[in-house]
Amino acid sequence: MDRINWLVAAGMLNAIAALLHLGCVFGGPSWYRFFGAGEGMARLAEQGSWRPVVVTLGITAILAGWAAYAFSGAGLLPRLPLLRPALILICAIYFARAAAYPVMLARMPGHSTTFLQISSAIVLVFAIVHAIGIWTSWDRL
Repeated sequence: MDRINWLVAAGMLNAIAALLHLGCVFGGPSWYRFFGAGEGMARLAEQGSWRPVVVTLGITAILAGWAAYAFSGAGLLPRLPLLRPALILICAIYFARAAAYPVMLARMPGHSTTFLQISSAIVLVFAIVHAIGIWTSWDRL
């Protein structure tokens, strides 16, 4: 695969994740439940609490920013500040989130085991795609 495609793929993964989080805001409690946000968040959404919306929009904004950095690294957007360290940090956060599975399993009883397994596998894939993108584009970053 051409070296630019890995960072494009990373950007697309981040953008899709951002859109899915945004979907939870509009989809409501059933979306929070389906995507594994936990019963507490779903209940708060049912009660009309602002907390699930604010938290989810915050995550959406972070993921959208990460998409912008990946697309910038791929040359699809203008060069963003601190591009190389930002991409490394994003990649490290994804790896850390994947590695945190055992801790999350023990400390997040409101989340299903299946959700934690699947989401950890997904973010591991995200981390690997980012890592390959950084590796293959290092000289341009």
